[in-house]
Amino acid sequence: MTDISSFPRRVERPSALAFLGYVLAIAIVVWAFQGAGFSLDKVLTSPPRFADFMSRAFPPNLEPDVLARLGRKMVETLQIAFAGAVLGVVLSLPVALLAARGLIAGPWINGIVRNILGFIRAVPDIAWALVFVVAVGLGPFAGTLAIMIDTVGFCGRFFADDMEAVDKGSAEALTATGARRLDVTACATLPAAAPAFVSTALYALEKAVRSSTILGLVGAGGIGIELKVGFDLFDYPTAMTVILMIAVVVIAIEALSTWARKIIIGEQR
Repeated sequence: MTDISSFPRRVERPSALAFLGYVLAIAIVVWAFQGAGFSLDKVLTSPPRFADFMSRAFPPNLEPDVLARLGRKMVETLQIAFAGAVLGVVLSLPVALLAARGLIAGPWINGIVRNILGFIRAVPDIAWALVFVVAVGLGPFAGTLAIMIDTVGFCGRFFADDMEAVDKGSAEALTATGARRLDVTACATLPAAAPAFVSTALYALEKAVRSSTILGLVGAGGIGIELKVGFDLFDYPTAMTVILMIAVVVIAIEALSTWARKIIIGEQR
């Protein structure tokens, strides 16, 4: 008869410290659910209310004048997203050069710039929209600035990481010839990181389009204001039309971005 004790254990017995860690993790999860107001009763009773909303929202409002008005707002939303993303990507490059370790700036500057980028990313884009609405007034320009600063936080960090991750062979060869840091960065690091820059910029554009659809909720232009008005006036068919338009546009932009990245990666290979 085989001795069971001779079999290897599938799961190692945790140490006392690991056990305390597991208990703490479970306690944090329970605490989070309590603070989030999670209610199984509300989950179970929500389907009838959701069904009522869907019955009142369908069919969507497809009247020509409504579609024309929403179409103009959707175009404005795309303009906000593209303009903000382009400005953000352009401004991200010099910021990333200061944030990237071992390129043109010292460790102190690297740390300061990375902390600033971390702060920018920590603040939600809709909060930046509120700040710029106060600074420049209501309208799409506030939304454009919000998308711009959010893109700087996103691309600045990832551009810096992309430059740090490139192969150092060409840079080391130029350094050995006596080239300056700035020359090495311009002639070796930036060209090597360019495909990654483009891929990151396309992700930033996707993010900008998704973000710009809700900035209108705080008066920063775009189609978000139409969504808010639709729900405020209980005009659910129009609100559903807005939701469907946003979904179609965001999915289309993501598909185009994915296609562009495949082409870039294929050319790089």
